[in-house]
Formats: sequence, C-alpha cells, structure tokens
Amino acid sequence: MNEYREHDPVGSHPGPAGHEPDDWDTNYDSEFDDTSRAEPAWVGAGEGGTPLHVRRQREAARKRRRRRSIAVFLLIAVLVLGGAVYLVQSFLDGRRPAPIPDYTGTGESDIVVRVQQGDAGSDIAATLLENDVIQSTTAFMTAAHGRDDLGTIQPGYYKVRTQIPAAMAVDMLTSPETRVGSFIIPEGRKLHTSVSVGGDHTTDGIYALVARASCVELNGDETCLTEEALRAAAATADLAQLGVPEWAREEVSQAEDPERRIEGLIRAGQWDVDPDATPVEILSELISRSAQAYERTGIIEASGAVGVTPYEMLTIASLLEHEALPGDFSKVARVILNRLDAGMQLEFDSTVNYALDSIEIATTDDARAARTPWNTYAMTGLPQTPISSPSIEALQAVENPEDGDWRFFVTIDFEGTTVFTETFDEHLENVQVAIRNGVLASGR
Repeated sequence: MNEYREHDPVGSHPGPAGHEPDDWDTNYDSEFDDTSRAEPAWVGAGEGGTPLHVRRQREAARKRRRRRSIAVFLLIAVLVLGGAVYLVQSFLDGRRPAPIPDYTGTGESDIVVRVQQGDAGSDIAATLLENDVIQSTTAFMTAAHGRDDLGTIQPGYYKVRTQIPAAMAVDMLTSPETRVGSFIIPEGRKLHTSVSVGGDHTTDGIYALVARASCVELNGDETCLTEEALRAAAATADLAQLGVPEWAREEVSQAEDPERRIEGLIRAGQWDVDPDATPVEILSELISRSAQAYERTGIIEASGAVGVTPYEMLTIASLLEHEALPGDFSKVARVILNRLDAGMQLEFDSTVNYALDSIEIATTDDARAARTPWNTYAMTGLPQTPISSPSIEALQAVENPEDGDWRFFVTIDFEGTTVFTETFDEHLENVQVAIRNGVLASGR
C-alpha cells in the first residue's frame, strides 16, 4: 500500500468506491497518522519532505476531530448532569413521601363491624375501609405495624366509629371494651332460665344469654333483643329458616313444646352474635354452625354403628352433661344404650328437673310421677328432645361408648365418684352410700 502511494501522484488516486472525497481524506490521513509506522517520503515534496497541500489536509482533519470530540464531551456532560438531577430529585422525593390518606378527629358515628374467622390484617383493613371507618388500608397497616397487642383481635363483632384515624381504629379493635355480641354457653345449659330450690340461685338460659349479648349502645341509644322475641322466633319460624339440619327436622317438628323444640341444637362453647341481626337470623347462625360442628365429629356415620339416629345421639349427649363427669361419659353412654336395648326406663332425675321451674339433684315422688315429654321415670325410651346443650366431648362419647354390660350407675360422693353395676341389688347398695353421704338429699 505504501509503495503504491509513493509512485502515485498525490490526489490522482481515486477514493474507495462509495466514499466522498472528504471521507476518504479522513481515512487516508488517519492511516498515515499512525505514529508506530514510518512517515513515507513523497516524490516532489518540498522542504520538510511533506507537500503543502497534504499538510493542509491533515490540519483540516485534526480540526474536524477536535470539533467532534467537543460535541461528544458536551453530550456526555448533559447526560451526566441530567442523571445527577434525577438522582437528587429521587432522593429528595424519598425523604418526602406523599402523605398517606388518613382521617383526623374522633369520628362521626358508632358502627359495628365484624372480624371473620381467619381474617388477616389486610382483610380487617378492607372491612374497615368498606364501612368508612378508615380512609385507606395503607394507613391502617402502617398504624398496626409493630403493635404487640394485635393478637388480641379475635373473630367477632366490634363497636367502632366511622371516619377515625387509623391509629384509633387499631386501638379500638385491641380494646376489650369494644367487643360486642360475645358470650359463652356452658356445657349442659338449657334454653330456659332455671332457679334452684329455695330461689337462692338462678341459672340464665340460652335465650337470656343471647338477649344480653345482643345489647349494644350506638350513639347514646342502647338496643337489646328480648327473651320473648327469641322464644317466639324459635317457636314459629320455619325450621329451614332456623338452620335446623335435615337429619333433625322430622324429630324437631314433633316436639310438643314449640319454644323447646330447638333444645340441644345449639352447642356449648364460645359464641359471637351480631347485635344488628334479627332473632331468626341469630338463632339460624347458632343452629347452623352447631350442626356443622356436630357433623364434623362424624355423628351421621356413627349413628348407624351405635344404633340410634343422629338426633337421638344429641339427646343422649345432653343427658351425659347432667348425669356424669367427663371422665365417665363413655361409660354412662353405654349404660343408656344398654337400658334402651333392654326396654328399661332410664329414670334420670335430670329429665324430671328439665320441665320444673325449681330444680335440685334429688327429685320428689310427685315430680317423678308427673308425665312430661321428658320424664324418663314416667316413660320408656329417650326424652322427646335433648334437655340441654351438649359439648362436643359428650357427643363423641356417645359415638364411641365404652364396652360393658352395665345397666346402673350412681354418684356416691361430692368428689364425683361414680360406680357402675350390672344388677339392681348392687345398685341399691350404692344408692344407700350416696344417701349417707348427702348426695341424694332433698332440699324441699
């Protein structure tokens, strides 16, 4: 290449195909500007060995390169400056985030909201937002972050206020004073209130417990359901409306006392009722959820193996709550089944007391002789309905009764010692022990 150019007159050699002369001049100059190679000697060159017009071409190329370098530098500087401005602005925005929407003040009005079973914090926030308690879920989650008392928020109903700061909403949900509609049905509790002999002790029935739990004060006005309204709903509403399961409807429909026909269909345990609900709605939730709990124990499948209907299993479980301690449930269940199989009367004082206004452990001869749908001294078989709300533990004992030939049992002391026998003579001996210990003494 160099040898060819030494013998070719300057400017007479055409540039590469497709290139303009200026472009080619630049390439040419660039090629010979390589300091790692010797500068060629030009034929006819003047002083210095390089023709004048070649030196001018080189100088022009250098100026073009300088202009391009300056332009590139300025472009890079603009980009760097713009990026720096962006980063600074982002940093400043990070220090000053947009405010989170949140109410101020003490709220507008009282309202009852429900926390469902399994609700996470985001679910609770969504419920509060839907009811206009808070202005944004972000505000609630921010206020709740790091609170050690959030574990006290349990499924149920809470009285709060609309349009309150998120922090206040968290405070209200974690305060026991705002929980409403919560109550407990103890094992063996009846629908109706009962009074002990002598009137010194009153036991609230389920109707009374529900009525009291329904009370709530909103904006200064307190509202409560009445026992009368609950009893009327139990007696007159359609069984499907009341949530009575299909496996119990036929037997429930035959109950002689309409107010007692749902006895035993509401399980013992912790409950929450909506203070805004109607009597039918409340009873329906209690009964339908109880039926689900009973069914989870296997009551339908077990009834075939035990030889009684699911409803009769509930009735037997309700008897266990009054006739035995939990440790003896499965044995007493076997006694009941054995006596039913033999066509014997059960003769339980608890079934006599069920229809009485005043109750005690020992019953009178007159009370035992009175014919009622429940008195097992005056009839064979089971009571027409359960006599109380059974626990799941009692129901499971009926589903899995202990093996044995016992037909009699009696509790002989106040520590709850219960003895089981096969013969009536043995039983009578144990009854005398119970009488001497004061267990069967009458207070009448």
